[in-house]
Formats: sequence, structure tokens, C-alpha cells
Amino acid sequence: MTTDSNTEANSPNPSPEPHHPEHNPLAIAFRYVRKFLNQTLRIEGNAHPQETIESIKADIDFQGYNVWILIFSILIASIGLNVNSGAVVIGAMLISPLMGPILGMGLSMGINDWATMKRSLRNFAIMFSVSIITSTIYFSLTPLVDAQSELLARTRPTLLDVFVAFIGGLAGILAANRRIKTNVVPGVAIATALMPPLCTAGYGLATGQWSFFMGAFYLFLINSIFISLATFVIVRFLNFPVKEFVDQVRAKRARRYIVAVILIIVVPSGYTFYNVVTESYFNRRVESFISENVFYDGAELVKKEVVHEEGHETQINLVFFGEPIPGKIIDSWRSKLGAYNLEGSVLKVVQPQSMDQMNSEEVTKLVDVFSKSQLEIQDKDRTIAELKLALEGERRQHLPLQQIHKELQVMYPRLHSVSMARMVEFTEGATDTLMMAELKWNAPDTTGLDAECKTIGRWLEARLQVDTISVQRKLVKLKPMEVELKGLKN
Repeated sequence: MTTDSNTEANSPNPSPEPHHPEHNPLAIAFRYVRKFLNQTLRIEGNAHPQETIESIKADIDFQGYNVWILIFSILIASIGLNVNSGAVVIGAMLISPLMGPILGMGLSMGINDWATMKRSLRNFAIMFSVSIITSTIYFSLTPLVDAQSELLARTRPTLLDVFVAFIGGLAGILAANRRIKTNVVPGVAIATALMPPLCTAGYGLATGQWSFFMGAFYLFLINSIFISLATFVIVRFLNFPVKEFVDQVRAKRARRYIVAVILIIVVPSGYTFYNVVTESYFNRRVESFISENVFYDGAELVKKEVVHEEGHETQINLVFFGEPIPGKIIDSWRSKLGAYNLEGSVLKVVQPQSMDQMNSEEVTKLVDVFSKSQLEIQDKDRTIAELKLALEGERRQHLPLQQIHKELQVMYPRLHSVSMARMVEFTEGATDTLMMAELKWNAPDTTGLDAECKTIGRWLEARLQVDTISVQRKLVKLKPMEVELKGLKN
């Protein structure tokens, strides 16, 4: 026993103690991150269920002031859609009281309060009826009946609208659950666009365009149901007090109804979303085909249109104005459709020969193209004029010194050389350019040199077209050899 103990004590490499997981750096970092995320993202501890329930229930009813505010906001939104003003539509959504019954439906599903559900549905029906009647009356009376882009944007709901409505509903119920109220709920009303679809549906009824009515009504239904669904999810997640069903069979039936309604709403929007994505990819290929292949000198493309019709080939209509495009050119364009996966499409080229054969959109496009061309021409003319002025100034600054020296030596044989330069002078906060000329004379006899320098100065002013030239004279003494050579030259 003693020998074994001594052997273990004197062992050079005793076995290390196992490393405790609490001291593992990775485990410590993971616990810290988890704690940070829990403190940052946790919402359960900030919930105020009873206050939230009472607040939502108080906003459900549509009567008195709420009805009139809804009517006025619908009128403002209808005007904004009619004149294609997004700012006016957003202003109308800020004051509209549409969120109350919708949040009420989601709350009542979450807490099994079917009395509140009936109340919410009744007020939802009142809200819908008042909105449709108001917008229909407005669009029946207004002289502006053209469908603007703000109206058209509310006629084709897609799966993206489902996502926006659900996420907006999550933000709305979380904001309603806070004691300190913020501007999140009005922001949700703007993001999910509850009011414009109602106005667009009224426009469809007023003008007899049922596709507008059905598309806008469907978008409004999507937004309303998925805001309610988001409210239901958060209410259940935050464990709001739930009323128990006495009849469990009735509870299961209610849940089945909810799932069925959601599926009925989502499936058509998914199909529409698929069609929109497919059409977007097709239009992108059409744009690439046109930008890379369709051009002809002398003719301007003033309109391009893609027409999709059920049961028919897709048409790509191109409207040109200008010189007639030869058929061979058009055939060469058609032969390239397959390279862009457009072989099943029909390329149609329209070439109106007069303004009377063009519609207002084509005329407007042509006028825009002409105006743009005119502006480009004016810019080029202005640039050319500026370059001419700069070139003229550069020419003026260029001194023909060699020619001047030859001319002056003919008139003044005693003149040895001429030096000229421009000097920039800064005085009294302004700059001025002064011409300097230095005349070097080889003249033992200086009689008359001052007068000759003045004469040469005036001659240089006229010769170079400058206001003033500062002339200085300098005498040089030539070496004998230079004098002899100079005499030979003369």
C-alpha cells in the first residue's frame, strides 16, 4: 500500500482533473449572447393583457364621431386616388379609424370571446358598408373617371400583400399591448393599405368595372384577415386570459372554420403572385430584347406594350414614328425572339405616318422625345459656343513672337531681339493681366531709342489687339564676330 502511494505521488505525469464546462470560453460566450438576446427581444414581461383587451374593445364600435371621421377619410382617400396623389392617400390613412374592428376580431379569436367577435363582425360590416357607399357616391359624381396608377395598384393582390398584412398586424398588436402608445398603429394602417382598396372597390362599382371591385375587395379582405390572424397569434403567445369553451366540439369546429377561411384567402393570392412573378420575368426578357436589338436610324420608338390574353399568344406591340422600317429589318428582329425565350410571342410593329393615327399616349411620348432631343441639341450648341470662345481666347493669348521680331527688324535695324510675356497682377482685391515687352537694342548711339520704343509699343497694341503694353528697353553689346555676322545678314 505504501509503495503504491509513493509511486502515485512521485509520478512525473499525474492525470489532470477534468475541465469543468462552466469554465469553457465558448459556453460562457453562448450564455452571454443568449442572455443578451432574451433581454433585448423578450416581450412577455412587458405585456399588459387586461389593459390591451379593454383598449381594443373600446375602439371596436363605429358610431357617432367614428363614422363621420371614416366618411371624411374615405372622401380624402378617394380624391387622392382620383388625382393620383400618394401624399393625400397617406394623409387619409393616418386619420382613418379602420383598425378597431379588425384587431377586435383577432383578439376575440385569441381569447375565445365570441360576444366580442359578434360585436367586431357587426362593426366591421358597418365600416365596410359606409366606406363602399361613400367612395361609390364620390366616384359617381366626380368628372375625373380615368383609372390612375394609384387605383390600378390596388386591383391585383398577391402573396406579398399577405406577408405585409400579417407582419403589419404583428406590429400593430405589439404596439397596442404597450402602456405608452406610439404611432405604430397608424403606420400599420398605412403599410397594409386598408383604405385605398375600399375606395378602389367603390370606383369599380361606380364605373361598372367588376374586375376592379373584385380585386380591390379581395385585397381589403386579405389585409383584414391577416391583421386579425397576427393579432390572434400574439394574443395566444402572450398568454392572454382565455375563456374556455363549454362545448369542446364547438371549439374544434371554430378552429376548423378559421383554418378554412385562411386557406380560401391565401390560395388565390398565391396563384396571383405566381402569375405576377412569371409576367415580371417575361417583361424583363422583352425589355432586354428591345434594348439590345430593336433600333433603326430615322425612326423613333415611341411606345412599347406587352399584351397578355388568356388563350391567345402574347403580343409585343412596338410603335415607331419616322421613316418606314423595311420588312427585312423587322423580320430580323423576329428571328431573334427565340434567343430570349420569346418564341411563343408575336412581334407587331406599328408605324403611323401622321399624328392623327397616334393616340394621346403615343403623341405625348413623341413630344417628350422631341423635347429631349431639342434640349440635347441646345446643350451641344452651348458647349460648342463655349469651346469656340475658349479657343479664340487661346488664340489671342498665343503670341506670334517670331513674326513680330521679323517685322520689327525690318523697320528698326538696330533692334537685336524682342521678349514678350503676360503678367498677372493682383491689386485691390482684383486680378489684372498685363502684357510686357522687352526690346534689346544693339546701338552705340541711343539717340531716338525712347521714341522708337513708344512707337513700337503702340504698334504692338494694335498688332496684338490689347489695351496696354508695358515696353522696356535694354542695350546689349555684341561681340565683334556677332557684329560682323549681323552686318552680313543685313
